[in-house]
Amino acid sequence: MNLPDMKQAKSRNKESVEFIYTNPITTNKFSGKKYFIKTYGCQMNVHDSEEISGLLENLGFEEVTTELEADIIILNTCAIRENAHDKVFGFLGRCKHLKGEKPDLKIILCGCMAQEKSVVDEILAKHKYIDLVFGTHNIHELPSLLMNLSNGLNIEVKSNEGNVFEIGESFKRDSKYSAWVNIMYGCDKFCTYCIVPYTRGKERSRKSKDILREVNCLKEKGYKEVTLLGQNVNAYGTDLDDDLNFAGLLESVAKTGMMRIRFVTSHPWNFTDEMIDVIAKYDNIMPYIHLPLQSGSDRILKLMGRRYTKEEYLTLYKKIKERVKNAAITTDIIVGFPNETDEDFLDTLSVVEECKYDGAYTFIYSPREGTPASLMEDSTPKEVKEERLQKLNEIVNKYSNMNNQKYLNKTVKVLLVGTSEKDDNKLYGYTETMKLVNVICDKSLVGEIVDVLITDAKSFSLDGIVE
Repeated sequence: MNLPDMKQAKSRNKESVEFIYTNPITTNKFSGKKYFIKTYGCQMNVHDSEEISGLLENLGFEEVTTELEADIIILNTCAIRENAHDKVFGFLGRCKHLKGEKPDLKIILCGCMAQEKSVVDEILAKHKYIDLVFGTHNIHELPSLLMNLSNGLNIEVKSNEGNVFEIGESFKRDSKYSAWVNIMYGCDKFCTYCIVPYTRGKERSRKSKDILREVNCLKEKGYKEVTLLGQNVNAYGTDLDDDLNFAGLLESVAKTGMMRIRFVTSHPWNFTDEMIDVIAKYDNIMPYIHLPLQSGSDRILKLMGRRYTKEEYLTLYKKIKERVKNAAITTDIIVGFPNETDEDFLDTLSVVEECKYDGAYTFIYSPREGTPASLMEDSTPKEVKEERLQKLNEIVNKYSNMNNQKYLNKTVKVLLVGTSEKDDNKLYGYTETMKLVNVICDKSLVGEIVDVLITDAKSFSLDGIVE
């Protein structure tokens, strides 16, 4: 298993994507066996876990809610930040202890970490009790890997970057009302801090006919909402000939009549006027947009390889706000990128003050081995980075609360998706603008879109009653 270096990766030619339609293996060999899957990371990983669960249940496995009951434990991992790595290996320590008590227990590691050579080397050196490691391009092979699993550590990590595997509706979806729909895989942007192009490969789009078939199937099953999913979702179609671009796909999905349509995650560099027009045109495309900023400093943006300036980002932000009615915009921001100065950080704060985001995911920069940023010298003390993050979060939370207060005493439409974890007497759901709402109402309303009067507004959620 060899990860490409940056020069090789940037010079890769886009080759024709090969679409491979596979039928999941069905057998009763594993009937009665139990599996537990623990998922780390982004929405893509969550959706991958749905696919893994579906494949396992076709083999006869039954899902359990704790690793203590399981015959196999699967860790679907994330490689974006160092703390994700630490959490995975911390949990693996518990799995090793369990295996001491249950020698037949199988431990499997998959996902983005499996695509990192350093992780595989670490497993070979220190964690040989793991039974199987497979990568992001091998999910469709899981049934055959399990059926032919040999004793000891098995490693199956490939880079089938020219392939898109279609396995039909072999997913065990987490929800009966809201579904992820993968429209593409990988990313070609090569931001200097990001490991995704190496763990997920280059951009490969699914055929629009397969995506629309999946959306229509979900609609027939009674789903109320789909989220179109990709590492760089609005780059959809750039690798395909004679197919739709993302704006065209989004419009085609809107025309299916699906009640709610969302998409994540978009890159500002690919966000076109055509996209904005389509979002504004269709009421069933939700006015919620996640638009990562990462930094407000032109100097840092250039070092990050983000391909836009502060002013270009702000121009796009204003276009969306002006043309999409009631648009709610959230973002991602990294503080403490190598040698970020006080002036660079103040530039970021100025963008936050101007945009007044509905919310933001904020992080201290985490170096990832194999990326150009990991080789950059960094003289900024950790304490300074932590202080910056705290200051940023205070401002982000101020505007999150301010935006939520606008909903107080107003009636909004909410898709109720489940019972609140904190209060069994309440259901929770999301507004069209992706605001979390806890609602006092009858549990029979799960899966319905209802009118809710907002009675309380907090920084991170709303409370309401059904009208």
